[in-house]
Parts: sequence; structure tokens; C-alpha cells
Amino acid sequence: MIAVLKQGTTDTQIENLSAWLKSQGLDVHLSKGKTHTVIGLVGDTAKIDAELLESLDIVDSVKRISEPFKSANRKFHPDDSVIKVGNTSVGGLDFAIMAGPCSVESEEQVMEIAKAVKAAGATMLRGGAFKPRTSPYDFQGLKADGIELLLKAKKETGLPIVTEIMNANHLPLFEEVDVIQVGARNMQNFELLKELGKTQKPILLKRGLANTLKELLMSAEYIMAGGNENVILCERGIRTFETYTRNTLDLSAIPMLKELTHLPIIADPSHATGMARLVKPMAVAAAAAGAHGLMIEVHNDPAHALCDGAQSLTPEAFADVTRAVSRVIDAVKETN
Repeated sequence: MIAVLKQGTTDTQIENLSAWLKSQGLDVHLSKGKTHTVIGLVGDTAKIDAELLESLDIVDSVKRISEPFKSANRKFHPDDSVIKVGNTSVGGLDFAIMAGPCSVESEEQVMEIAKAVKAAGATMLRGGAFKPRTSPYDFQGLKADGIELLLKAKKETGLPIVTEIMNANHLPLFEEVDVIQVGARNMQNFELLKELGKTQKPILLKRGLANTLKELLMSAEYIMAGGNENVILCERGIRTFETYTRNTLDLSAIPMLKELTHLPIIADPSHATGMARLVKPMAVAAAAAGAHGLMIEVHNDPAHALCDGAQSLTPEAFADVTRAVSRVIDAVKETN
């Protein structure tokens, strides 16, 4: 249930109403927009008389929300959320570009790539320290040593770092990580999501290989229900009957999610296609569809990468992509 308050409602009136609602055993989420303040109620709202609530002088309207995701719902939070990450942000009018290697392999490798992607316009450095692989015989990442190398690159370049977590027990290793990524395979690892909800770090939540948008938003709800509202969604392609590409990038998910939720949504054309030559057209298309950012894999020597070299761009190719995307973003701004 949400209650939209009238313009001119004072802070004292809002506090008094919130206190009464909390006394009814409900969690209260306050969202102050450009024109209205919205009070979102989570819990057993059946005990609340909607007509009585709507009759209050400060209440403009009351609506019951049928969707199971409450905190992530745009009706709860009409304005776009902007997630601050170090000296940059994701959401609203800001466009984030997270770029870097699939796997951190060495200090020389990550430093070279970090400097190159920053020069080409990246706003964050992504890199895998813990790697979930389909085969147990594939490279699993440098783990804690990989995080240390990312932190060195962060100190050298100033770029915030994004890296994936696989187990809640590893959380102490992520204290200095700027954005914690939850990969597609862990999107419904609810115990992990609950633990991440207890932190206040930005969480990048990737859509699962065969999950619906509703399921993605419910996973975001797990994090937000724990008190952490700093969630970034990522469309990274879903598994379909098509075999020419690694996955199928669901571009329609971007505008649909923007209708359903206030959370920022980015796209990962690298994992979606699995082919370096398809990254540029899909990155441009995602920007045109309204994405708030991109995650792109970049490697200084893709042919010898220990992980996903086929979908990794060279630094030069990445710079070409950022130039093309920049032109699209400018065009989109002009039409809005």
C-alpha cells in the first residue's frame, strides 16, 4: 500500500503519520519526490482502513500494490534512484561504464587495462577475483589476491572497483570494494542476498540465465528488505533456443524495468553475446533503449586471456565503443 501526500505537508505531519503507521506493525518507507511525498507501507496492510487513511487532510490518495516487490517498485519511489559509487554514480542522467578483464590474472595485466579503460572513458573498473565457472577444471580466479590487485589499480587510477562475490563468508574481503556484484548463477542465492542486505554497499545484481523480470525484482527485494537500497540491476542476456550467440540480450527488459522500478538498470553486452564483434552494436542499442550504463569486458591480450577471451575487447576497440555510445547518449538526451 502507498499513501501519496498532498503538497505542502510539513515534516512534523509526516513524522506523526509515520509514527502511527509504525505503531500498527508496518514498515514505513518515505520517498520525497519533486512534487509529492510518498509513504510506502510494507507488512500486513489488511489491518489498515484505506478509506480512513485517505480521509486524512494531508493524504491525496491511497493505493494498494498488487506486485510482491514493494521497495523496488516505482510506485513506492516515483523518481529514479541514483546510486553513489565513490566519486561517480549510476542512475538518473548519469551513464556509468564499467570495464575491465573477466578475470584478474596479474598485476601487470590489471594495471595496464585499468589505465587504458580510464583513458577511454570508463567510470569504474570491473574485474573478476572469484570466478564461477561451468567446468571445475577452468581457471577459478586469484580470489583474495585478485581483490588486492584490483585495489592497487583503484589506488593508481582512482576508478571505483566492481567485483563478484560467490559466498557470504567472503564478505570481509570486500570491505574496500566499491560495488559488489552478484552473478547470474547467484541471483536466487537468497541467503547471500540477505547478507548483502545488511551492508550499505552498492550491489550489482545480474539477471539469471532463465529468470523473469519479476524474479529479478524479487531478488532485489531481498537485498532491500534487509535495509540496503543501493541496488543496480543488470541485463546480461538470457538463455533461449538461439545458438549463434552465447545468450540473447533482452533489450526490451531495459524500458520495461524502467517502468516497473526506480532502480538503475545497466546492460552487459559481453556476456550476452559472447562475441567481441557484437559488443559494439549491442552496447549502442542498450544505450538507445535507455540503459543507465554498461558493463564491458576488456583485455590487453584477448587471445591469451584465461577467461572469456572471445568476448573481450582490446583497449582500442573499447575506446571505439565508448565514442559510439557517447554519441547515442547525447542523441537520447536531445529527444527526451
